[in-house]
Order: sequence, then C-alpha cells, then structure tokens
Amino acid sequence: MLKHASFALLGLLSLSTLGLASALPGSQLALLSGSFLPEDSWGYEDCGLLSDPVQIKSISISPDPPKIGANLTVTVDLDVVETIEEGATADVLVKVGRIKLLQKTFDICEEARNANATVSCPVQPGAYSIVQTVALPKEVPKLKYVINVRGYTVDEDAMACVDLTVQFKPF
Repeated sequence: MLKHASFALLGLLSLSTLGLASALPGSQLALLSGSFLPEDSWGYEDCGLLSDPVQIKSISISPDPPKIGANLTVTVDLDVVETIEEGATADVLVKVGRIKLLQKTFDICEEARNANATVSCPVQPGAYSIVQTVALPKEVPKLKYVINVRGYTVDEDAMACVDLTVQFKPF
C-alpha cells in the first residue's frame, strides 16, 4: 500500500501531499487535518512556532480545488532560518476519520535525494519556493483526508509543523 513518497517541503509539505498518495493504492499524495470543508476543497494550518527553523509562508495547489485523476502541483514558499542537516525527519500521519491510512517517519534529506529535488542537504538559511507535482489516481476514494506533518531537526528539536485537510465530494 505504501509507495514512494516524494520530498517537497524540504520534506514537509510535499511529504504531506505525498503522504496521502502513499497511503492510497496506486497514489502519490498525502493530506492533513482540519475543520469541515466544502466539497472538493482543501486547507492547511501552520501549527509551527515562530522559533522553528522552518517558517511556512504559504502553500498553494493547482488545480484548486484538486481533481481526482489529474496531476496536482503543490507550491510551498518557506523561509529556512537555521541550516537543515542530514538526519532531519518528518513524521507524517494520514487519516480518514479515526482510521489511520499512513503513519511513518521520513528522512527528509534521503527523500530529497530520491526525488531528485532541487534542494539538498544541508539546506542553508534563506527563502525557498518548492514545487512538486504528483498524480492523483482515479481510484482515490472521495472522502475527507487529514494529514499531520511534524518536522524535526537532527537533534530532534521541532523544525516545522503543518496540518492539511482535503475534502473530495462523495459520489
């Protein structure tokens, strides 16, 4: 059930979007939690602190709303405040209701290498815009997906936090 999950937010956001895809048969996207959303919509909440080494500025998707059976492009704009070194990780949890579809810890630097990302470790401080495209298979069930992503430095300190939700209209 778990396929390759790509890196994108210096691992975090892409790991979110990719987490959903990884949790679904034949898919490559992972998304996160939130409150009720209208049909066919999505949202995110930056749950990080101002002291975190990675500050998420914005997350956008195209097409908006996401469409099952089409490519989805996720753009994450962020500021890296402290160098991200080898050994940084992201814990990704993908749920539908109370059911866990995926719970996994990803090595952010390894995921970046595997995805041939334009950003590689060590990631120096600065502003970054990371773009990742994934295919949303036609088989994605039309449900509400909640994705929690928690990033940690090599020293296991909080690095970033984002919660995502995607709601696909039922049949």
